[in-house]
Amino acid sequence: MGEKYLERNTGFRKWWLMMRPHTLTASIVPVALGTAMVLPLKHPDIPLFIAMLLASILIQIATNLFNEYFDFKRGLDTAESVGIGGSIVRDGFRPKTILHLAFVLCFTAMLIGIYICWRSSWWIALAGMICILTGYLYSGGPRPIAYTPLGELVSGLFMGVFIIWISFFIQTENLTLNCILLSLPIGILVGSINMANNIRDLDSDKEKGRRTLPILLGRSRAINVLAALFAFSYLWIVGLMILQVDSAWLLIVFASLPKAIQATKLFRGKTKSIQLMPAMKATAQMQTLFGILLSVGLLLDYFI
Repeated sequence: MGEKYLERNTGFRKWWLMMRPHTLTASIVPVALGTAMVLPLKHPDIPLFIAMLLASILIQIATNLFNEYFDFKRGLDTAESVGIGGSIVRDGFRPKTILHLAFVLCFTAMLIGIYICWRSSWWIALAGMICILTGYLYSGGPRPIAYTPLGELVSGLFMGVFIIWISFFIQTENLTLNCILLSLPIGILVGSINMANNIRDLDSDKEKGRRTLPILLGRSRAINVLAALFAFSYLWIVGLMILQVDSAWLLIVFASLPKAIQATKLFRGKTKSIQLMPAMKATAQMQTLFGILLSVGLLLDYFI
């Protein structure tokens, strides 16, 4: 099973996988959800939605490429690296090509950001620059965020919570309590994808001097925390319904619960990175399903 994660990729496939497409739902879902929240207030501006979606995807791909480049420069990736990471050593990319492409994507996102600012507020320029800088500092700089226990928190805030807020704000020019409260479980689940990745890579990260949250907690405790984050996300939605902050339609998110249970079970009793790839994949799928279903719940509440 593991060999497919180590095979050398060729042609378009290696370029596609280098961008880590399986992670992109972490930026797509928050934009979609933030825009769906606009419906009770007004009809969303579709060009603004598309622009925000493109900018978010480009920034995330750039962040992935910065991670690819700096992990290579620090000697963290080898030809045996598990997963999509390690494209430089495994698929023959020139390091500078990866770095330059990341900067081009950031610049393109900035151009799209000018359009978004023109159509909404120039304060978005500041928020966008902070997001791009965070994407760079996640792997780059003298003290990369990815090598500290703050990786999950930063990714959850910037790729989850803040993206939802910005997507909502550019449509309405304000933030509501509902938007803030509904953004929290998505931020938690985006951070959970990061945590699942760090659990998978715990042993190799520890050998290479990283101090990620799973390393500090230990494997067993980290898996328990991951399961607790899943549970909290569902209970949060139940709490919003009980407090009448939102409608019972949001309980549709429980249709994703089997995937959360599957992800947790797949982490139990395994220690090798190659064995944990299915668990990592299930975690990303769970976040995607949860976010899509939450958006569907908002749509049902609006149209029915």
